[in-house]
Amino acid sequence: MTAAGLRVAFAGTPGFAVPALVGIARSRHRVVAVYTQPDRPAGRGLQVVESPVKQQALALGLPIEQPPTLKDAGAASRLASFGPDVMVVVAYGLLLPQAILDVPPLGCLNIHASLLPRWRGAAPIQRALLAGDPETGVCLMRMEAGLDTGPVMARERIVIGPADTGGSLHDRLAELGGRMIVPGLDSLAEGRAAFEPQEPVAATYARKLDKAEARIRWDQPAAEIERQVRAFDPWPVAEARLDGQQLRIWRARVEPAAATAAPGTVLQAGADGVRVMTGRDALVIERLQLPGKRPVEASDFVNARDLTGAVLG
Repeated sequence: MTAAGLRVAFAGTPGFAVPALVGIARSRHRVVAVYTQPDRPAGRGLQVVESPVKQQALALGLPIEQPPTLKDAGAASRLASFGPDVMVVVAYGLLLPQAILDVPPLGCLNIHASLLPRWRGAAPIQRALLAGDPETGVCLMRMEAGLDTGPVMARERIVIGPADTGGSLHDRLAELGGRMIVPGLDSLAEGRAAFEPQEPVAATYARKLDKAEARIRWDQPAAEIERQVRAFDPWPVAEARLDGQQLRIWRARVEPAAATAAPGTVLQAGADGVRVMTGRDALVIERLQLPGKRPVEASDFVNARDLTGAVLG
């Protein structure tokens, strides 16, 4: 812990973690090891792929560790061999046992994509959208044995816009975390970091996404379905059934409408969208996709198919 900065072990796997890794690597702090999950088959061809964090670490010429677990007896001693002052963890995906948390003398910092204690857990971005939260943000938190329960060192807020999706919010929060981590490490290095305990009674849990949640229930209010469409873009994508086929819905808006038909009934299909009755108001589908096809604007879709009167499942 000199003027040159801290020795940092970094643990992360998906693209969300990349801005933080790049930010640290470009700072006065030194990344001594990058932990990321093992290469795994992905895609239709099941090609073995490297995680986004591994790809970035290779580009930066950083040492890479890919243990399948950190629960092995030698995991803590292996981490200790790099001599880290602190470990930064961003969507790593593996459990850090207490033996690992105890290795860095300054502890383990987590970049978490919510305003803790709201939305502890695996899917805070999507849960905030589904709940209709007006804002979210990023917290720098000192990790402890509980799930996202540790004290918070820094937090920054952003407004959730009416057009934000799971993808756009993911990217904004990833960049925010990347900007926050270096000042956080600076405050640790200079001995001026302060940690605020979370208020447990205010905690909510952001459980992992399940593909089954993407199935639309048309008896719900249109506003809830519209948030579902945005939250599940780009995965798992909100879906309905049309003549027994999957119909993926990529963009939609709410339009006031009286209950003149059963939920799921297409009231009108035209150039400006497909109007579907819901439990309250109408959902106007603006972009949609059939199996094996690319997503298209509703205007193109209805040119080839008359949907008026159809009932979506």
